[in-house]
Amino acid sequence: MEPEDWDLSGEDLDSLERDAFQKIAQLRSHPSNPPPPPPPSRPQRVDALPQGPARPLPNNTNNAVEHSKELTKASVKFFLHSTGNIAAKFQYDQVIVAAFRRIPKSFWNAKERLWLFPLSSLSEAEKVLKDVSGYNVQVENLDPLVQRAITAATSVPDLRDRYDKIPSDVESKLLPFQRDGIRFILQHGGRAFLADEMGLGKTLQAIGVAACVQDSWPVLILAPSALRLQWASMIQQWLNIPSSDILVVLSQIGGSNRGGFNIVSSSVKSKIHLDGLFNIISYDLVPKMQSTLMESDFKVVIADESHFLKNAQAKRTTASLPVIKKAQYAILLSGTPALSRPIELFKQLEALYPDVYKNVHEYGNRYCKGGMFGVYQGASNHEELHNLMKATTMIRRLKKDVLSELPVKRRQQVFLDLADKDMKQINALFRELERVKAKIKAAKSQEEAESLKFSKQNMINKLYTDSAEAKIPAVLDYLGTVIEAGCKFLIFAHHLPMIDAIHEFLLKKKVACIRIDGGTPSGSRQQLVTEFQEKDTIKAAVLSIKAGGVGLTLTAASTVIFAELSWTPGDLIQAEDRVHRIGQESSVNIYYLLANDTVDDIIWDTVQSKLENLGQMLDGHENTLKVSDDQPPLSSPAKQKTLDHFVRRCDNSTGGLEHQSTPKRPRWSAQLATLNYAAGAGKADRFIRWL
Repeated sequence: MEPEDWDLSGEDLDSLERDAFQKIAQLRSHPSNPPPPPPPSRPQRVDALPQGPARPLPNNTNNAVEHSKELTKASVKFFLHSTGNIAAKFQYDQVIVAAFRRIPKSFWNAKERLWLFPLSSLSEAEKVLKDVSGYNVQVENLDPLVQRAITAATSVPDLRDRYDKIPSDVESKLLPFQRDGIRFILQHGGRAFLADEMGLGKTLQAIGVAACVQDSWPVLILAPSALRLQWASMIQQWLNIPSSDILVVLSQIGGSNRGGFNIVSSSVKSKIHLDGLFNIISYDLVPKMQSTLMESDFKVVIADESHFLKNAQAKRTTASLPVIKKAQYAILLSGTPALSRPIELFKQLEALYPDVYKNVHEYGNRYCKGGMFGVYQGASNHEELHNLMKATTMIRRLKKDVLSELPVKRRQQVFLDLADKDMKQINALFRELERVKAKIKAAKSQEEAESLKFSKQNMINKLYTDSAEAKIPAVLDYLGTVIEAGCKFLIFAHHLPMIDAIHEFLLKKKVACIRIDGGTPSGSRQQLVTEFQEKDTIKAAVLSIKAGGVGLTLTAASTVIFAELSWTPGDLIQAEDRVHRIGQESSVNIYYLLANDTVDDIIWDTVQSKLENLGQMLDGHENTLKVSDDQPPLSSPAKQKTLDHFVRRCDNSTGGLEHQSTPKRPRWSAQLATLNYAAGAGKADRFIRWL
């Protein structure tokens, strides 16, 4: 007979084949057992029975009736599958297979030999198996915690029909995986955990979700202190709402507030009124403002870098959770979801689903190996927890997963919040500089004007040095959030006090790093580079813009941070290209840490102007800098090409991209930027004077 004559499906044949192999293996493992005697080939003759009183035959009628009433036993085990569906394992039985075919949306996975069905079909699956005629099906069900999580996740409203409320000019700039991220959060009722790797645009996706629930504004944003102004700039840029409707609570009010945001000081004795459309505060201020936050009744809450809530005993955790729980929509953002340390996820999961994750001991005994004295530091049922989070609340993408969708190089400005005490000297220098400029205009002789210009240049140089020292606390604060992300990165600076502070901070945080500056012997530099490239434990490279920006290949990292700027655009591009060069397998993210009312105002405008002249304007568009696959390798890393050669090389590899001119954005705007190239660009000056 042919296989199709048996009227069996593919999965039936798979199961029969599997059972046959098991029986063959059993026979091979017991060769000493004699085979059963063959049946007789023909009926045997029976002689006449001996004469005597007839013996009654045993009465098996009642036993047969009893046996017919017994039910066939079958066992089925449910577990969460990596696809987010529920999987079922059981010994092949045609009746059970037929039952699974009646479960809504069930399907057979031939590769893994499993039946799968979506979370929403769980209750129906239990009912179908319970009602199998003639069978007693014992179901090994999911853990009660898992069942509660599934029930909660499947009962939330699907809000994907609101996706169209995203402004068209914003939606058109989203990358495909970012659109998927927004839809995932909407599908899960606007309460979800966005855990994309650093640099994939979690902020933008959260802003996109907020735009979909505009009828529930105002919005509360909880963020690390170093990222408050960054959030304000991103919101203003992408949603184009009046900057006065973006309220930022700062511990100290300093600087000129070029963005025009509604800045409120947390140090005031009177009650703070959070009356913006978007209200941004740091985690450290939540305990102080908890009563105000609870009274404000925010329906939309975004918790950036939500791993700040991993410590159950921390004041910011105990104060933040009630605010998040109370919100109708809650979005947690973290590039480091701590999947290897499950206990650090508990408070974040509790914030999203308080009715599910309500007992730390239940969670700890299931996923943290129990532990001693209530300290659940282990990890158990790791795969189940990961699958559970993916199925019910978390979406996570890595750079390598979406590499084909990413621009090759992206730049972003990050604006720092400097304290008043750090700005005093800077403000005094700017005032003195204005007086000198006025004197130059009023000079009565060429000799007097030249002398005053020399004084002005010295003041600018001092402003450059003092700005670096003023930025140190804010730079270290931002660096703390990068360390939490766990990625490899380069950080560039120019002045020795800044380089020393960064290096000491990393050592204090026990972050393995290398350091290359003007004092590093040339003979040891290559060894440091090799260690950074080959050792995963070394997470950071602290580099001076001049010494570390030329002749080094550091492609093990894909994140570059500039704590300071250089007056020469070529220096910045050379530094960026320590990672953006042959051998880089990921998209490169570049972060410029800027502070308003410091020398950054002068340098950034000057550098941007030079880059415009070079055909490399930072225009904020999501264009792509393509690096040709057939680009010849550099003959020697030590012989770094000039900026002019770099531009020509990129022109040739891209076929000469047409220069796209766009209006210049305000200096305070966060700009995701890529390089556009135009033919015929000239070299950058070695030093740019501010005139």
